[in-house]
Amino acid sequence: MPIARALVAALALWTVTVTPAYAAPEGQLTWGVHITLAPTWFDPAETPNLITPYMVMYALHDSMVKAMPEHPMVPSLAESWKASPDGKTYEFTLRKNVKFHDGSPLTAEDVKYSFERYRGTAAKSLKERVASVETVGANQVRFKLKNPWPDFLTFYALSSGAGWIVPKKYVEKVGEDGYKKAPVGAGPYKFVSFNPGVELVFEAFDQYWRKSPSVKRLVFKMIPDETTRLAALKRGEIDIVYSIRGELAEELQRTPGLTLKPTIIQAPQWVAMLDQWDPKSPWHDRRVRLAANLVVDRNAINQAVTLGHSRITHSLIPSTFDFSWKPPAYKVDVAQAKKLMAEAGYANGFDAGDYYMDISYANVQEIVAGMLQQQLGIKTRMKNVERAAYWSGYTDKKYKNLAYTASGAFGNAATRLESFVVKGGPFVYGSYPDIDGLFAEQAAELDRKKREAILHKIQQLVHEKAMIIPIWELGFLNGQGQRVQESGLGLIPGHAYSAPYEDVRLKK
Repeated sequence: MPIARALVAALALWTVTVTPAYAAPEGQLTWGVHITLAPTWFDPAETPNLITPYMVMYALHDSMVKAMPEHPMVPSLAESWKASPDGKTYEFTLRKNVKFHDGSPLTAEDVKYSFERYRGTAAKSLKERVASVETVGANQVRFKLKNPWPDFLTFYALSSGAGWIVPKKYVEKVGEDGYKKAPVGAGPYKFVSFNPGVELVFEAFDQYWRKSPSVKRLVFKMIPDETTRLAALKRGEIDIVYSIRGELAEELQRTPGLTLKPTIIQAPQWVAMLDQWDPKSPWHDRRVRLAANLVVDRNAINQAVTLGHSRITHSLIPSTFDFSWKPPAYKVDVAQAKKLMAEAGYANGFDAGDYYMDISYANVQEIVAGMLQQQLGIKTRMKNVERAAYWSGYTDKKYKNLAYTASGAFGNAATRLESFVVKGGPFVYGSYPDIDGLFAEQAAELDRKKREAILHKIQQLVHEKAMIIPIWELGFLNGQGQRVQESGLGLIPGHAYSAPYEDVRLKK
């Protein structure tokens, strides 16, 4: 049996023991969220290749298979699954007696509907390769692929929202816009209210199949300003805060009763040089791209912003991902960088134009921009955009010059490359034929060792071409207050936010 199918078979035998009923949920946990949440993240159908929507989805929704503390691919709504010997058919058996928040039963028809309705980042990859979805009774679903595809389960279950199930009858009743205003899912928490820019409120769903949540009410308060978030935590108005960095993180550590909770997440951050395929752009010259990499002092940024907790990997692929390849480090060498710039005809630097970024990471990107200007004379203008709008503009191909880029989505090296490097990817502004050819070759390769070799070669080419300016694998610094027994931070390896929410607890 090929290794890919052997892995599927092994995982399919994984059993999940439903724990005994817990005491009735009680109390309230409040988060200080570092970004402004958007209704598009309430709907699995629109899930982009980002980690942000999963902050909401792990509470409101449930997936056929998902990452959990015990394993990155655990049966959830799907009690089990199996793949055919030829790798072209996957059959899922649903867990019985699962209910949506409106009391309706979750059935195979909802699974089929959720897949067909999905239009997020991975929609093109999934729907080009899936020939049909069939319901086999109320509790079985069969996916037929056009050709064997070793990454089907990874795309379906981990790196997209296609496997997160919504109630067909309810969505059809309220319509697309109505669903975003009052979403219904099958997760451990029910939607209560959303005040845009202010707060999102959930309440425990005590019929959740895995176990009844411990905390009655979850409140996510949107506080984009870091100083204000920390002040709210210190006053006891907030129980958990996301993204506290630099001097504020040091202040949090010094404050009695507060705990700094750093987690290294599967979210490399890098600068994309979007115009490198334009012969008229300075970024078209590899020497310029390499020079930029040689003046970014990643270790200094790490110490200043994330107190040394980030992991410097020099790659856009998380080091924990399957098929990842470790590139050689870029050592800071200003003299060599200036020599390269002079050889390329830019001894005095150049005007690089607008530098687009997610406003929540502006402080990091401002440091990078400062290093480029101070050392090489590369001048930029910061364009800060709120997260939801930022990534919408990115996928709509509205940017040029430079753009902050990151992803904390689940997956493997192939899923990340398909989104950000390979022709046709949602965040790809240009590509290289040799990389595109190798990617198509690995997508059809069922021999794991051969496939790994191809994916490693692609990552080597990304490094050799100096396609990006990698920064780090983010050390995400969060804080929790005295009332928290279990924050959920770090329970799921690589996941940025608190989860699974049914496991968070207040102190008695």
